[in-house]
Amino acid sequence: MDQNIADRRALRRKLSFWRVFAGVIAVVAIVGLWFAMTGGQSASSRDQIARVSISGIIQDNSELTGRFERIAKADNVKALIVEISSPGGTTYGGETIFKAIRKVADKKPVVTNIRTLAASAGYMVAAAGDEIVAGETSITGSIGVLFQYVQAQELMDKIGVSMEEIKSSPMKAEPSPFHAPPEEAKAMINAMIQDSYSWFVDLVAERRGMDRARALQLADGSVFSGRQAKENGLVDRLGGMDEIKDYLKTVKVDPDLPVMDWKAPSDGLSIGLPLALANQLGLGDAATLFDQAIVKKLFGDKLFLDGLVSVWQVGAD
Repeated sequence: MDQNIADRRALRRKLSFWRVFAGVIAVVAIVGLWFAMTGGQSASSRDQIARVSISGIIQDNSELTGRFERIAKADNVKALIVEISSPGGTTYGGETIFKAIRKVADKKPVVTNIRTLAASAGYMVAAAGDEIVAGETSITGSIGVLFQYVQAQELMDKIGVSMEEIKSSPMKAEPSPFHAPPEEAKAMINAMIQDSYSWFVDLVAERRGMDRARALQLADGSVFSGRQAKENGLVDRLGGMDEIKDYLKTVKVDPDLPVMDWKAPSDGLSIGLPLALANQLGLGDAATLFDQAIVKKLFGDKLFLDGLVSVWQVGAD
């Protein structure tokens, strides 16, 4: 009986060895295939057209703006395509991304590609492109600024709860959700909204080469299809990658250069490949090496919008 137990243990050790060996061989084979396909060059070292995708709610994003800074400095990047699928976000987030893209445009051509939706701050980002390409049925526009706050006074009165406050000055922490805002608070917030709105309108007028009066007509919060946006001068071309390549030819960029996706670090090969191999080979414990990146991926982009926003909202009434 003892000999049988010893034999089984020896067999398990041999199987474990061969599983690990097979995993190493698989990694070597995949890396070899990658080198064969790329010529041993990484996405940051080949002559290329860079592509960055922006989706979801737009917020202040230092990683994204840092990516644009690296693209601007990369001599091997001959042009940039920015794909946008976003209902908008914070005005400050849109501003910082807009300015980062314009810094790239100072050194190389930039095309912004409106996909399903690029409204509000999403259109602000799209306006940073030297050329804007949209689908015929894409949704864009919604040029404007919004400030929202909850008013819970009526509910608190019903349940018999009140909020008392002592503050340094009348405008501190106004508007408050615990009482109706005084007219002075409404005027203060409205002045701030109008200032940001004016900045947004001027940006659209400058980038789209239209007078301010025309930009104001389009900046009433309306959304447009891609076809309508082109008629109104908010986009340049209708289509997709073929039209983007046609534009690149006009600015003397080889349209046959490889289009390389510049992604956030957690989306890259360094995490995806080991996790895929670990799962495929049954080496589940290896995944613990990447727990931090996975948690960030799942929970790092919680939506906490505060202050002025420029977001297209459906059914907001």
